[in-house]
Amino acid sequence: MQSFLTPMSSMPPPPPPMSPMGDPVRASVRHLLTRAYKLPCSTAAQAYTQIVQPTSRFQLALDALLPLLDPNTPAELAQRILVAFLLYSLYAPHPIAINPFKSVLFVTFLKEREKAVSVAQAGEVSPNEQLVWVLWKILKGDGNDIGPYSPSTLAQSPLPPKLRATNLNLDDQMYNTVFDLDDANYSYTQDNYRLRSASSDHSPSIDFSSNAFSVNEPPRRVITPAADRQNERIAQAMKLLLVARERVLTLSEQRLLNPLIPELAASGMIASLDLTSIIAFNPPLAHPLFVGLLDGAKQAQHNLPSPFLDILPFLPPTLATFDLLGRLLRDQTPVGSGMYTVASLVRAEVLGRFVHECINWLEHAENEEREGLISDDRFTKGVQNLCRFYHSLIKLGIVDPAADTDSAEMMHFALRNARLEEANALYRVLAMGKF
Repeated sequence: MQSFLTPMSSMPPPPPPMSPMGDPVRASVRHLLTRAYKLPCSTAAQAYTQIVQPTSRFQLALDALLPLLDPNTPAELAQRILVAFLLYSLYAPHPIAINPFKSVLFVTFLKEREKAVSVAQAGEVSPNEQLVWVLWKILKGDGNDIGPYSPSTLAQSPLPPKLRATNLNLDDQMYNTVFDLDDANYSYTQDNYRLRSASSDHSPSIDFSSNAFSVNEPPRRVITPAADRQNERIAQAMKLLLVARERVLTLSEQRLLNPLIPELAASGMIASLDLTSIIAFNPPLAHPLFVGLLDGAKQAQHNLPSPFLDILPFLPPTLATFDLLGRLLRDQTPVGSGMYTVASLVRAEVLGRFVHECINWLEHAENEEREGLISDDRFTKGVQNLCRFYHSLIKLGIVDPAADTDSAEMMHFALRNARLEEANALYRVLAMGKF
């Protein structure tokens, strides 16, 4: 929908609160940890390195990642798997023996395995079996095998009996000696260490075709250069989306981010609370972002209407907001297994309440103007914008002026402000019941 007027004068949204580190990096990492479950582990790791400068990665890992690995910390299984992989990935190019978080990972493995074995002895399956397996893979030097899979998939997929905690062992002598990693074959010597599995002498690879782990002989799954480049692009786009909550993106940044919005929307990384600030700073991103989120509700089998629609009625009545609503109300992208379109969903679930909240906002602005609390023309401009927006909906056939349920509140509002040309013209159209 085309914009009609210059934007109303309004104060920009306040900047996000500064973290103890003096910048929003810590908040961005927290957001990553709570939203990256559906992305491949390798993509989440690349996002972490994109967000955090090299000189800060170790300290931030101590402050933000390690506490979540603690069994006494209330964290979801997928989040703990993600944290374990991030601690591994920071030093992945080097042998696990020189990873500074090696000892913490090993102690966590021992504690989690002990819990899992205790549950297994009672004839049950421990919910932390997948975490034990992930830590085992990392500590035996096969962490890269986990990279292509998301923490959510790893946490939810059942393990075969051969890969249960009772069959996974590590030799603690590996943490008391210095050694070199030459290949995937390990033997026990005084200067070396032994890794053993009760099921096989080879490292298992993962097959998710039946939503379960299965043990296969090498070759292992390899991340191709094309997939690695795509993961890097997604990580960069994720960083830009986090930045979009705090400032206006450049045109080159928008061009990089736009093609990847559907993948980010489907990843579960975006929260409803993020959308208001993204829309305020970067209105051009709002329409494709909402379409991706609504389509993601279909892919994730969420019930429609999507919870992301709940923020739309409460957006301020600015030209950017009217432009966004107009675009959504004309978008025929199918959602909800084809039962709805973006337009029909927004028309049914958002439009009426949006108009009601706009009227409330403008009445409040009028009262503040009358009491001398504001001296700008936000009320007048707002009435003009809302009336032109609603008039355009009538022209497009989105709103029926003859339907009382559609137009009664707006007709009353237009009559009350008929001293303004736009409100007067809209009232005449609504009163005649036709265009």
